[in-house]
Amino acid sequence: MKPIMVVCAVAGFGVMALSQAAQGQAAGSPPAGDSTNVVAAEVQGRYAQIKANVIKAAEKMPPENYSYQPTPDIRTFARVVNHVTEAQTRSCGVMNHVAPDAMAKPPAETADKATIVEALKASFAECDKAYAALTDANLTEMLQAGQAKRSRIGISWGNVSHDNEQYATLALYLRLKGLVPPSSEK
Repeated sequence: MKPIMVVCAVAGFGVMALSQAAQGQAAGSPPAGDSTNVVAAEVQGRYAQIKANVIKAAEKMPPENYSYQPTPDIRTFARVVNHVTEAQTRSCGVMNHVAPDAMAKPPAETADKATIVEALKASFAECDKAYAALTDANLTEMLQAGQAKRSRIGISWGNVSHDNEQYATLALYLRLKGLVPPSSEK
């Protein structure tokens, strides 16, 4: 009974996803007619959304506020941006089979805004390659990530989740400085 339920659920998801694609629904839905990479397309769509918000947030904060931190025990805005850069470089580097010692290092959090944003964009360029290579067929591929093996889907969804968490912090810092976060702009 359980195998039949799983098959029905998977088939139902596929039909729903194809229906959404045919109607041109939300970002992350597969392109119309593409029924081969439904799951990969969903991950890619969510990545594209958070990428736009993180880059816009980094660009929106004025240079003089990159050293801003709400309280002395909380990270500066620059440190949060660099944290995204570091995490993406590692995660997407693993998916792209980049050796750990060949991965780019983020600039100091005291670097100027232009240098920090350039490094952030470079980490997104590394991720662009990793996400473009996602297919439903390779999502379960196990990759060496430090001391552990992780699936490509686990790494990619983990990166999207982490970027969303960090964007929430960036958005809060923008609001504390009287600026509207990119995701709230009209």
